[in-house]
Amino acid sequence: MTDTPSASKLVAITLDEESIGRSGPDIEHERAVAIYDLIEENVFHPVEQEAGQYALHLAMADNRLVFDIRRPDGSPVVAHLLSLSPFRRIVKDYFMICDSYYAAIRTATPDRIEAIDMGRRGLHDEGSKLLQERLNGKVEMDFATARRLFTLICVLHWKG
Repeated sequence: MTDTPSASKLVAITLDEESIGRSGPDIEHERAVAIYDLIEENVFHPVEQEAGQYALHLAMADNRLVFDIRRPDGSPVVAHLLSLSPFRRIVKDYFMICDSYYAAIRTATPDRIEAIDMGRRGLHDEGSKLLQERLNGKVEMDFATARRLFTLICVLHWKG
């Protein structure tokens, strides 16, 4: 194993059950897919830490997003608390467009579904970039990892 960030990755991800609201099958599916995809392929390196494997526990506490980073054996590495305020508009807009998307896939034309999905992906990308900016200097990650983590942040925001 080298000391480059690309040699570092997440091997476990958990979400605080108390932070998660009740959700439907669409949200549960998004959550499961994001976690599976993250474990399969990611670049995740806490700054000023040795390269290696990490476990991440995501939670919300006192209007903050908690990134509790540990070693796979549970030993603490670092915890970062991020204000949720910068994410509120993007998450709200993302939920609205997701609702439109899920309604559209049942009844709309393929062109309409594609247009809504393009908007959904654009908001997802915006949220992912914001997450990378907020963790700049704290955690290095690639864009694909940020996208999947943003999905999980949305799951934590979901209140059913």
